[in-house]
Amino acid sequence: MVSRSTTISRLNSKQLKMSAGGLTAAGVLILGLAVAPAFADAVNDFPTSARADYVFGCMKANGETRDSLDRCSCSIDVIASLISYDQYVSAETFMSMGQLSGEQGVVFRTSELAKTAITNLKRAQAEAEIRCF
Repeated sequence: MVSRSTTISRLNSKQLKMSAGGLTAAGVLILGLAVAPAFADAVNDFPTSARADYVFGCMKANGETRDSLDRCSCSIDVIASLISYDQYVSAETFMSMGQLSGEQGVVFRTSELAKTAITNLKRAQAEAEIRCF
């Protein structure tokens, strides 16, 4: 005959195993929910103001119509999917500073870092042009 304490310990052992399994599944779900926004942030690291600024400039260049709004919004989304916001800012900075005349701008036009950053941005813009326009 099995004693009462043995039966209780077996029940507790089964309950513990079931609880642990439930916690594991719940833990995985919670971990997944916690990681998903972090992953989305990594993919979508362009701030809204940068996206809006790009769309505003793009619409000025392509006409201020609903169609250009859609196409320009698509364009910045494609660019954001291909390069990080830091890469985008670097390239934009190099391009802007490269417009300085004389020796002040030469570093921003001729350095290997500048050339690489600008080339990557132009490739992303070309891809956006193909997909969106």
